[in-house]
Amino acid sequence: MASRHTQRKSTRRNIQGIEAPPELNPLEHEELPMSTPTRRDALATTPRERQHGSFNLVTPLPLSFPVKPDDSVTLYRARMDNRDVVLRTLKEKADDSERQSFLGFASFLSELGPHPFLPGLMGVVSLRTSLITVMEELVHRDLLGFLWRCRQDTGVESPCDITEQRIFTIGGQVASALEYLHGQSCIHGNVGARSVLVGLDLTAKLWGLGPAYCKKTQAGAPGELQNVEMRKWQAPEVLARRPVSQSSDVWSFGILLHEIVTLGDPPFPKIMAGDLLQYLQRGKTQTRPANCSNSLYSIIKSCGQFAPQERPALAEVIQKLQSGEKSANSRTVLRVPEPLDIEKYLREAGYGEAYNYVVL
Repeated sequence: MASRHTQRKSTRRNIQGIEAPPELNPLEHEELPMSTPTRRDALATTPRERQHGSFNLVTPLPLSFPVKPDDSVTLYRARMDNRDVVLRTLKEKADDSERQSFLGFASFLSELGPHPFLPGLMGVVSLRTSLITVMEELVHRDLLGFLWRCRQDTGVESPCDITEQRIFTIGGQVASALEYLHGQSCIHGNVGARSVLVGLDLTAKLWGLGPAYCKKTQAGAPGELQNVEMRKWQAPEVLARRPVSQSSDVWSFGILLHEIVTLGDPPFPKIMAGDLLQYLQRGKTQTRPANCSNSLYSIIKSCGQFAPQERPALAEVIQKLQSGEKSANSRTVLRVPEPLDIEKYLREAGYGEAYNYVVL
């Protein structure tokens, strides 16, 4: 399987062979804070130590154009204990604070414990210059790229086939992981298709845990945006820099469902990210997608209530998803005939507005 995926080059303008726009790679660009516990404290809580020689068939994962030119983490695909894994390797040039942050994030993942819909942390190599965290590999990578590949895939019995029933299944899996995180006193803060990974059997697992780690380890304003380029996924109270709650994740979960049913369209495509809060304050909502059933749209709409207290609890959302899954269409495959224009997507999703408010 490693050879099938090796050395696939990405471009900004061509969908062929890429999983997501470079700015959206959830594995390569996990945001980590620079203030963490001391190295000794981090080491004391890291998960099971792995030996550097435990890995074989190590190959680089395809690299995307980096958001930060000095990104300190490199990804590799490898085999360990007869399983495919991803090695998140801290570059040797990393300074002490980056090393502490890297180990602190590994400790954070370990403390969360296992869950069937969170990627598995399988070990840490911390006794060498190059620090490594070992994660299970999910071969279809991020859900956003997977949805984009589903748009034009016309093969018979394609693994990319997304039906209405599959949307309910994926939604239930992500909601289950999110409810588990909330039970661990973690607000995810980064829910979206870019932050969900897809396995070979199309099991969805929630990733993108950098903001959750930041909230655990850094003091800041209660409504502080972790990533200003993710504003179109953020609840109104987050945009307004007011206190964030579990309901803020519920809002973003509704956006995720909208992404799935549209096979990866950006939210609020006609609205500038900087104008989104005012748009929502006027009572505006997302339009109903063409292929969206009444039962699915009712969930999306309930998650998108402006007031946090009016959004459903995740337990209620999960119950509705499970109920909807039983009666959902399992035959009709969703398709979007228009080819993906990545540059257009980046504009409509609000990328770059933090630095340039002129939309070309």
